[in-house]
Amino acid sequence: MPDSDTIRLDRDGDVATITVDRPDAMNALNTEVLEALLEALEEAADAQVLVLTGAGDRAFVGGADIAYMSELSVAEAQDYAELGHRVTDAVESFPGPVIAAINGYAFGGGCELALASDLRVASQNAVIGQTEVDLGIVPGWGGTQRLSRIVGDATARRMVFFGERVDAEDAQRLGLVGKVVAQSELDGHVAEMAEDLAEKPAFALRSAKEALNQVHESHLSAGLAYERRLWSGLFGTHDQREGMEAFVENRDPDFE
Repeated sequence: MPDSDTIRLDRDGDVATITVDRPDAMNALNTEVLEALLEALEEAADAQVLVLTGAGDRAFVGGADIAYMSELSVAEAQDYAELGHRVTDAVESFPGPVIAAINGYAFGGGCELALASDLRVASQNAVIGQTEVDLGIVPGWGGTQRLSRIVGDATARRMVFFGERVDAEDAQRLGLVGKVVAQSELDGHVAEMAEDLAEKPAFALRSAKEALNQVHESHLSAGLAYERRLWSGLFGTHDQREGMEAFVENRDPDFE
């Protein structure tokens, strides 16, 4: 088990569930949480199916930890981006299917964590978005590359440019999530999905995922590397500092 009180790893037969457990912080992802999440993903790698979710009923993962990010230098931001990419890459390359149980807000890094998953199920109170532009940065953990592959170029551009947040029903209409259920039904529905997948032939299921991932592999790695450089290069700019300070101070930002 990960040596952290921010990540829970539970096993039920061939199904593993990783829960980001920082409900008081909207399950935000700081360095400690990311490292524990990476450790949990490695430990769960022998499971046939993985479920990702967040603790509480307000957030799946509210995003990266903005208070932590607000004072990062370019070099520190690059390290943070690399760590975030290691996590989302580990989710995408997890041997078996990964189901994101989106039980609330999934913004920024939380959206990117869901995008890296194979299947996304949302509760009716879920809200999803790549909201980084209002912090003076861009998506930095795969959002600029994976979002358009799921919802199409035009929708991805609108969501990223405007920092647009979509509710569960719109997310389903856009293809961002595959299923929307009542909040009270989410855990049961996802558990049933995971159980059904766990009964499939393991080798065939893993081979199917490997083949499906290969569709975009030749171009995705280059795009992800470019995104990391763009994201970290924005740290130290006025708009990045102002956007994050305004968020932490709960005021409107004054961008240049």
